[in-house]
Amino acid sequence: MIIGSGVYRNGRKTGAEGGFAALAAASGTDAFVWVGLKDPSETELREASAAFDIHPLAIEDAQATHERPKVDVFGDTLTLVLRSVAYNDDEEAVEIGQITVMSSPGHVLVVRHGDGVPLTDLRARMEADPEWLAQGPGVVLHAILDTVVEAYLPVVAGIDNDITEVETAVFSEDRFLPTQRIYELTREVVEFRNSAYPLTQVMETLIRSSHPMIT
Repeated sequence: MIIGSGVYRNGRKTGAEGGFAALAAASGTDAFVWVGLKDPSETELREASAAFDIHPLAIEDAQATHERPKVDVFGDTLTLVLRSVAYNDDEEAVEIGQITVMSSPGHVLVVRHGDGVPLTDLRARMEADPEWLAQGPGVVLHAILDTVVEAYLPVVAGIDNDITEVETAVFSEDRFLPTQRIYELTREVVEFRNSAYPLTQVMETLIRSSHPMIT
């Protein structure tokens, strides 16, 4: 499902609307398209691939829901897979999602699976600052990466608080052993580590990249 779209010229959103093909046609050579999808169908991804000339392997990455963080280049499209992480205070649990960003000089296609980190506020903030958005699709890629990584910090705080609570319970005079909570917490720590740690290699690859999306 499309949850956000627009054609941007000189940092400002034009009035272009419609499906993937219409947006691609409206961008021309002096603008770019930014489309956000949430849990898209195979049909939607095929249509997006055809409209923006995205390599089928990149679409496969976007369709999968449990990819490790990575960066690939297919033609002029740079594909970045991120694991979005959020902490649910009510359930004291870590929620894992996936964000795949496919960017080229003419488009930024963002595919989200799961809840994780919403990007609606990011689009609004960037649209409110035309000078920021005027730097092109590469700055959108950077802003999404920055948003995902910043969201890791409250997750770390939430996990740390949970660990403290478990330690307090284990060493209390009641001698209560929260076995189930220890298991759940261990699993959350492993999932978070598997989401965040691979980004080190991804960032090193981006730093060395000569792709036009990386300025």
